[in-house]
Amino acid sequence: MRILIVKISAMGDVLHALPVLDYLKQASPGCEIDWVVEAAFADLLSGNPLISRIHIVRFKKWKKNPFSLTTIKEILAVRTELAKRNYDLVIDIQGNIKSGMVAWLSGCRRRVGFSRAAAQESLNALFTNQRIASNPEDSHITDQYLRIAEASFDLKFSGMQLQTDVYTPPEDDLEADELVKHYRASGPLFLIHTGTTWQTKFWHEPGWIELGRRIITSFPGAVLLFSWGNEDERSATERITAALGSQAVQLEKLSIMSLAALVKRVNLVMGGDTGIIHLAAAVGTPTVSYYRASDGLRSGPRGAQHAVVQTPMPCARCFRTRCEKDEECRDSITPELLMQAIRKILC
Repeated sequence: MRILIVKISAMGDVLHALPVLDYLKQASPGCEIDWVVEAAFADLLSGNPLISRIHIVRFKKWKKNPFSLTTIKEILAVRTELAKRNYDLVIDIQGNIKSGMVAWLSGCRRRVGFSRAAAQESLNALFTNQRIASNPEDSHITDQYLRIAEASFDLKFSGMQLQTDVYTPPEDDLEADELVKHYRASGPLFLIHTGTTWQTKFWHEPGWIELGRRIITSFPGAVLLFSWGNEDERSATERITAALGSQAVQLEKLSIMSLAALVKRVNLVMGGDTGIIHLAAAVGTPTVSYYRASDGLRSGPRGAQHAVVQTPMPCARCFRTRCEKDEECRDSITPELLMQAIRKILC
């Protein structure tokens, strides 16, 4: 059986979908699984022995010049490659118009996806022919993806122990080994990422500084590595590490694979609702993460080695990207709440 997974983006969502691979291999032993993904996130899947072929799409690039000859040629090339594979089943766990079009372009007759009500974009339902309604039991996004995959098989995913990993190249592993060797002291090694996407997912610099001081006091030999992804984040981590002193280190900008290799080697990863937290969960590294506008029960890492801190605000999980109560919401996540979570994992 040849199966195509359509999960194009974003980083966290692709990582949340990884358990589907292990499920399909158990549900249909001997099956071949391909995956369609946006170019920026293809490295997350590269080298995975459960994937036969990765099809790369470039919707972000195509959107800028939708009618250019280059765009048209690249889309047709993807269509040709998909059609050559003669899929028996397409599983669309993206649920928007783009993923629906990819599923349809595959030429596969059996295309499974979300119901119109459950999809990110209702028009997605035009491109699938088996639509799965949402299940109240599936509070976590990974379970929602697994529910779509399960619809074509007799094996129930509930209760299964599904494995995930992100495979890193030897050169990135070597670089991470050297980095850890250089900074490893007598205490735990923390990787902290202060950045994220929405304004309502951020914490504040004074909070990170106070938390950093408490970590250093509680774990005298600890080293805090701060990663960043853009210039605003770089400037913020520069100020935070300067305030914390020699036990806090601002890293150079790292690629996804370099970051993945480092994440595998630290004791704890901390941040908000951001891709690095989900990367750590995928490779089995303990995490402490906080959630404000987003929902930790829906997208936070699960298991005893992960601690999820949700704002106590009554309007939590609002999913708003801007809010007049933003400062109050940030303040509701206190350094003490996060320290309690850290002690729960490390002590």
